Amino acid sequence: MGEAIAFYTLAAFVLGFAVLVVTTKDTVHSVLFLVLDFLFVAALYVMLNAPFLAVIQVLVYAGGIVVLYLFVVMLVNLKRPPEAHSDPHRMTKFGFGLAGAVLIELGAILVSGYMKTPAVTPAAQTMPVTGNTEQVGWMLYTSYLIPFEIASMLLLVAMIGAIVLAKREL
Repeated sequence: MGEAIAFYTLAAFVLGFAVLVVTTKDTVHSVLFLVLDFLFVAALYVMLNAPFLAVIQVLVYAGGIVVLYLFVVMLVNLKRPPEAHSDPHRMTKFGFGLAGAVLIELGAILVSGYMKTPAVTPAAQTMPVTGNTEQVGWMLYTSYLIPFEIASMLLLVAMIGAIVLAKREL
């Protein structure tokens, strides 16, 4: 009974802070409510016996991502009017072509994945590790290595793109 009360209390705080993130007028307060929301989600993970996810939630989201949001909010001048002109060097057709190529590749991957016959696997494949964190690491670096590397490459491209966009003209 106590676990249910704690769960519903934490869930109410998560939903309340999520509403405050969206409805508040001040952007800095919105980001601070987002930090509180992430911390309560981490508390939910602790209740669900997932300490690894709770620590990652606090370190990555409540720590890194929110700091990035605060930098963006404080560096962007929200009072200036929008730009009236468009960049003549923008390659819109090229961008749409690349987006189409990526969608075609994803479709081909999905179709080829459904066409394969499932491989026969052993009935009880056991992992050589015992703890929750060790199991996540084992699965991440064995079964899900390729998606992990693809995600890291996407993050690298996004970081390079952000640096190029933020670079000031000399």
